[in-house]
Amino acid sequence: MFVCSCFGITEQQVEQHAADGACTPRQIASACKAGTDCGGCVRRIQALLGRGESPRRELLAPRARSAATAATGLRDAA
Repeated sequence: MFVCSCFGITEQQVEQHAADGACTPRQIASACKAGTDCGGCVRRIQALLGRGESPRRELLAPRARSAATAATGLRDAA
């Protein structure tokens, strides 16, 4: 099955690049260009690499703030 229709990259090709050491979507892109044109396949590449979808920045912000306040000993105002 095709993962990237822009460049005709299949799941098998992505899995082979991963077996050869590519472990991020950027490394897959360097190996075969998948994900570098329209970007529609990046989430599928992430799933094939076992990374799932990338968390949104807004969802990470509260965790980062809590970690920073824990490290400094300050209370979280929220």
